[in-house]
Amino acid sequence: MENWDDMRVFLAVARAEGLSAAAPVLKMDPSTLGRRIARLERNLGAALFVKSPQGYALTDLGERMKERAAEAEVHLARIADEGQGERAGLTGQIRIGAPDGAANYLLPQVCAAIQARNPDLEVQILALPRVVNLSRREADMAITVSPPAAGRLTVQKITDYQLHLAMRSDAPPLQSLADLKGRRIVGYIPDMIFDKELDYLSAIDVAGVQMASNSVAVQLQMIRQAGVGIVHDFALPFAPEVQMVLPDQVALTRSFYLVRHTSDRRLDRLTRFAQALRAGIQDEVVRLERTARLTASPPV
Repeated sequence: MENWDDMRVFLAVARAEGLSAAAPVLKMDPSTLGRRIARLERNLGAALFVKSPQGYALTDLGERMKERAAEAEVHLARIADEGQGERAGLTGQIRIGAPDGAANYLLPQVCAAIQARNPDLEVQILALPRVVNLSRREADMAITVSPPAAGRLTVQKITDYQLHLAMRSDAPPLQSLADLKGRRIVGYIPDMIFDKELDYLSAIDVAGVQMASNSVAVQLQMIRQAGVGIVHDFALPFAPEVQMVLPDQVALTRSFYLVRHTSDRRLDRLTRFAQALRAGIQDEVVRLERTARLTASPPV
């Protein structure tokens, strides 16, 4: 391989398993990436990928090269960290993957505070209604609602958070869960629930939903119109016309976890950012949940 830029292109395509998926990561168009990979293979005199309409699959040589290239990437990042010095501010780009509840209502203010203290740092928030794929380097770290069970990953619990039934404050009041009959229930699209921790219907004893989305933010907008559904307490302050109802009858607790590649734990820059992120999320959940409780309807 002629230089690190060739290695960077190769790694991105290998992780994404295709040109189109790797293009946004590298900020290049797919045709340019195709030419770069073809040139690299010509220079090596061997194929690194098996190309098909389904994507780019690594050959045996490609698999071995990917492993070595990933090791080199970690070492280069570690050198850059050491060059910053332990007391230097955070710099460079860090991308966080998160479910859209955290991405919409927690991360913007938490990351803005971290970036304000580190003006040379670029923070990217990747909001996805699915688990972020760290093995493909979609992000440097991810927030999840369940700890992953497989992979070379390090998992740290961030915090618990609360969810309650909520609706517009000017809607006809609910005296009990039995009053949900005939109401417009808002929730997830059933076949797009990517984590069992997001399945809330059993908590309110309803068979299905009348309005659904795979996005927490869209669900909250539906409830703002004329619906009833389970809402993160930390999201309620962003919709002042929506309030918690029946808190003594419906109360859920879930958790956020911070997930990183095990090898990245040696990178001082990412470790310091992860520490600041965890502390910031913990404080922000407490602040927003306290605000939500102040506006909750009284227990029946």
